[in-house]
Amino acid sequence: MIHHVETLQEFDTLLKKDAIVVDFFATWCGPCRMLAPVIEEIDKEGLVKCDFAKVDVDELGEAAARFGINSIPTLIIFKNGQPVQTLVGFRGKPQLVESINKAIE
Repeated sequence: MIHHVETLQEFDTLLKKDAIVVDFFATWCGPCRMLAPVIEEIDKEGLVKCDFAKVDVDELGEAAARFGINSIPTLIIFKNGQPVQTLVGFRGKPQLVESINKAIE
């Protein structure tokens, strides 16, 4: 499932999941727009055993600042509330699936 995060409270609640991938993005960002359908495919096809959250850095900059996001897109993979891997920039589907599955094992 892909959660579109709108508040810090919602963001903090989602981080409590066993595993979640947070996509820090902006609507004006070209690589972010390229990554969005890749994430949607991975989620739809059930290729990873976690949820996804999307955080618009322009709308919820406090969440991005908390993790020192300087470039977008940035994906942070969380396991049991802790960041276990950060991926910056566009990634293709096979590489992204492999990275997520390794991180949440």
